[in-house]
Amino acid sequence: MLVTGFDIIFFWVARMMMMGIHFMKDVPFKAIYIHALVRDEKGQKMSKTKGNVIDPLEVIEKYGTDALRFTLASLSTPGRDIRLAESRIESGRNFATKLWNAARFCEMNGCALKPGFDPFTARQTVNRWIAGETVEAIEKATKAFEVYRFDEAANGLYHFVWSIFCDWYLEFAKPLLQGQGDEAAKAETQATAAWVLNQAMHLLHPVMPYITEEIWQSFNATGKLLMREAWPQTSGFEPHIISMTRIRMLILIINNIRSIRSELNVPAGAEIPLIINDASEYFLMIFQEYGGFVKKLARISEIAFNKNIPKGSAQSVIDKMTMALPLADVIDLDVERQRLEKERAKIAEEIARLDQKLNNPQFTDKAPPEVVDEHRERLEAARTMLSGLDAAKARLTA
Repeated sequence: MLVTGFDIIFFWVARMMMMGIHFMKDVPFKAIYIHALVRDEKGQKMSKTKGNVIDPLEVIEKYGTDALRFTLASLSTPGRDIRLAESRIESGRNFATKLWNAARFCEMNGCALKPGFDPFTARQTVNRWIAGETVEAIEKATKAFEVYRFDEAANGLYHFVWSIFCDWYLEFAKPLLQGQGDEAAKAETQATAAWVLNQAMHLLHPVMPYITEEIWQSFNATGKLLMREAWPQTSGFEPHIISMTRIRMLILIINNIRSIRSELNVPAGAEIPLIINDASEYFLMIFQEYGGFVKKLARISEIAFNKNIPKGSAQSVIDKMTMALPLADVIDLDVERQRLEKERAKIAEEIARLDQKLNNPQFTDKAPPEVVDEHRERLEAARTMLSGLDAAKARLTA
């Protein structure tokens, strides 16, 4: 296999192929991976004359090798050059820190690999859910690596490790790990958490080899290198669909409440009552079983069912169920409406300006491609922001 940039396909790659066929009567390589060019954060080609060169040794010294490697992998979308900025590499460093802290948390809570442990025999709903999520992550990462979509593999694993494992599973598992259930549930959760972390180290190793090897060695006393271990397999694993559906619905409920709070500038420390109307038996079961998680993770003081919704409540609908947060005593609704209107007008003006510019052939034809791409990205971001402001405004109106 040959790894190269597209700028030398004719001058180097094609000639090697032709000369190999002519002189050796065989192709010199079966596959060619054409990677993107690394540009600066403004999309300009790096040049010593311009002074926009990023020294990889300096970046590695500041953020770490794994952070740089992961960042480049996550940005390697086919057909697009990489715009490298220190802020992106810093994000990769933060991910490595998150991974390290998650491993420390597991170690401090007695999570250790158990020989022969089968996560799909777990009895706890959260453990069944994370086992299924892990299988999906393995399948997606494997497929992405096989077709050289390193960006999809890196970004998918980022979401799985940071959001699903760290932000959700470890929060759900804390009561079990702290012994608030029975000892069997605690032991099962410890083994499950260690197994998930083990699988994550395997999957991340191609893009973050150093930190994953270090964590692997701390959890495995065999002395074998992670790089010599077999790739995770999913054959024979049957995810528990019911458990996965329940926990995913719980996450959706909490995320909706968090979105309302974020959109309407509700103080982070304020605990607010939650009113649930028209909930099906399925949703009632979720609140009955996991209401404590909703209160803790969404900062809810109490949950009431089939109660009149007071004026000044922000609402969200899932299926036919209505969730209402009374906010009249928490925020100034009139001030918040004015703020949203002001921000919306500002964003709408920006969208109109960018739209006009991108529809002008004199700009799109004459401006450098990287400048045009930057304007398109800004337009897309502005439209996303406008959509969020409209949603927040609609909640207040409702």
